[in-house]
Amino acid sequence: MKVTEQRVTVADGVALNVAVGGTGSPVVLLHGFPQTHLMWRHVAADLAADHTVICPDLRGYGDSDKPADDGRAYSKRTMAADVVALARALGHDRFALAGHDRGALVAVRAGLDHPAAVTHLASLDVLPTLDTWDVMHGVTAAVGFHLYLMAQPPGLPEAMIGASADAFFGHFLDTWAVDPAAIPADVRAAYLKASREAVPSIVADYRASATVDVEHDLADREAGNRLRMPVTVLQQDWGTVLGFDAADRWRQWAPDLDHRTVTCGHFMAEEAPGEVVRALRDLLAR
Repeated sequence: MKVTEQRVTVADGVALNVAVGGTGSPVVLLHGFPQTHLMWRHVAADLAADHTVICPDLRGYGDSDKPADDGRAYSKRTMAADVVALARALGHDRFALAGHDRGALVAVRAGLDHPAAVTHLASLDVLPTLDTWDVMHGVTAAVGFHLYLMAQPPGLPEAMIGASADAFFGHFLDTWAVDPAAIPADVRAAYLKASREAVPSIVADYRASATVDVEHDLADREAGNRLRMPVTVLQQDWGTVLGFDAADRWRQWAPDLDHRTVTCGHFMAEEAPGEVVRALRDLLAR
């Protein structure tokens, strides 16, 4: 697969680093935390046989720009607008969209805000923002300690994480993977470098999900706004661990839903790329 990397301006003062390969109908792949577009390397190589595959670093991550936060700069609404602008700049008004972790939250917001642009939507291993907060209770919420840390006002989270960035980000790479070998040493080092250089913007992304993103999701829930396109969700069995019905939670947002439970770890595009490719190809055929 021939891949070109470029920077594309998507908003005033904000350009995204993006890798593009393949030919055919467009598929945009959004990475998660604490990663960059490199996480899609296996999946993208397969899809590029018959799709144009577009893999950006989200704003605030990797080699994309990291604007100062004004309380809205890292809302999923703003980040979703980046994705739509990126696709249009590359010549695509309509595209399929898949996101992992943080990228999945951006993908969901893009689907809600831009239904005419997003033809198909896939989410890997998260719940929508409102549901994430709803299911976190008691000691089981300790698995999401980072959500609460980065929800704090500016200052303390950035200082704490910045003081031990490799240990902090490395913790998730090590503990969330069932198969650590799926993230080889050079890729792990690239993720750690990218993350340690982006602490303020990564925290801002998470802080938005405890503030402005909640406002936006509540407004959609109250208005009855739903994802109109076919949706596929791949998740670990967090529902059993935390005591909720994951498929039912998703169905409230996505009536046309294919919900699948996986046995690999969180980093499924690297740990089980074949399973992810099959799910995405099934989605694109709907």
